[in-house]
Amino acid sequence: MGFGYLLLIVLLVIIVIIAAGVKIISQSKALVVERLGAYHRTMQTGLHYVVPILDRVACTVSLKEMVKDFAPQPVITKDNVTMQIDTVVYYQITDPKLYTYGVENPISAIENLTATTLRNIIGDLELDQTLTSRDVINTKMRSILDEATDAWGIKVHRVEVKNILPPRDIQEAMEKQMRAERERREAILRAEGEKKSQILIAEGEKASTVLKAEAAKEAMIKQAEGQAESIVKVQEATAEGLRLLKDANMDEAVLKLKSYEAMVNVANGQATKIIVPSELQNLATFGTTLNEMFEGPRPPKPAVKPKAVPKPVEQPADQI
Repeated sequence: MGFGYLLLIVLLVIIVIIAAGVKIISQSKALVVERLGAYHRTMQTGLHYVVPILDRVACTVSLKEMVKDFAPQPVITKDNVTMQIDTVVYYQITDPKLYTYGVENPISAIENLTATTLRNIIGDLELDQTLTSRDVINTKMRSILDEATDAWGIKVHRVEVKNILPPRDIQEAMEKQMRAERERREAILRAEGEKKSQILIAEGEKASTVLKAEAAKEAMIKQAEGQAESIVKVQEATAEGLRLLKDANMDEAVLKLKSYEAMVNVANGQATKIIVPSELQNLATFGTTLNEMFEGPRPPKPAVKPKAVPKPVEQPADQI
């Protein structure tokens, strides 16, 4: 009876030992297995068996890309300015065997390598270059770290400079410089705005002056055209009047009468004496000349014999 229990216990121990050697590895993980203290194999995703007592899992490695944020490191620029810079490293384990046996504490090794690389790069740059050359710093650090960590089975995908913290007095000087620069730009923009405003006002005044000049020019042209048309109309009316006078066959008496009427109108009824110029006496002659110009000379009128005036009859004085 006691022997049966002992056999059962031995069987259970064997089953437990065998079951303990079964390993199910999940996605994105890898196990480094040693046999009798030496590297034996790397087990990837799936079902695997580890021989108890002989085999041992030396390291479980995650194959995901990992991010490590390192603490700020004091660095000195080329112009002797000390500043604090912290970095972020994105890396991935590509070879679990090299990662396990390549270096002791790989994360600490990467941190120290990042700090020394950063000091070397910043030491070749001045303060202004450091603040404006983040991409250059990131590229150089990634290239150097990736090359150095190949022997550790680590692939560095990206390195980012997270913060650059210069000393307080340098920050205050930079803030004053930035404030002065912004004020300068503001003054330039204000001056450019005023300049454009003055130019627009001058252009507006110029356009207004040109439009006024063109309007005055058009008005003068229209006025001159109106005066010309008025003169033409007056001349046409004068010609028409002369033609009507010619057609009416005015004689000397009518011309004299019209001349006297014109003189009366000139006096406007206010003058008590009218001086008739000698030219008006020749007006009839002028009318006759016009008629002769248009119709030819008139035939002379027949001479009228004067009537005989009877002589008074003389009477004797005694009859009177």
